[in-house]
Amino acid sequence: QVRLVESGGGLVQAGGSLRLSCAVSGNILSFNSMGWYRQAPGKQRELVAQITTGGKTNYADSVKGRFAISRDGVKNAVYLQMNSLKPEDTAVYYCNAESVFDYWGQGTQVTVSS
Repeated sequence: QVRLVESGGGLVQAGGSLRLSCAVSGNILSFNSMGWYRQAPGKQRELVAQITTGGKTNYADSVKGRFAISRDGVKNAVYLQMNSLKPEDTAVYYCNAESVFDYWGQGTQVTVSS
């Protein structure tokens, strides 16, 4: 079965940086797109960043200029470089991969202290 496993989350002070990784395993060659979502307590899950096979990227307005998404097509892995982190970035971050079905990782906690 296809599995997505996130890593790289943790506790960081405001202004710091983290790099999230999403590793894909299972019987699949590629995805149409991969991305990162986040969900804070009491809030809706929201798209943070997304990248397609062709390299087209989309970012939430709140993270533009601070976050950068990239992917390794050979490994079907996706990364999220997060710089200049703010307390409002605190959330559980989920990796997403789109194919015939959508796949989700288990989530990794990112906590930004003020």
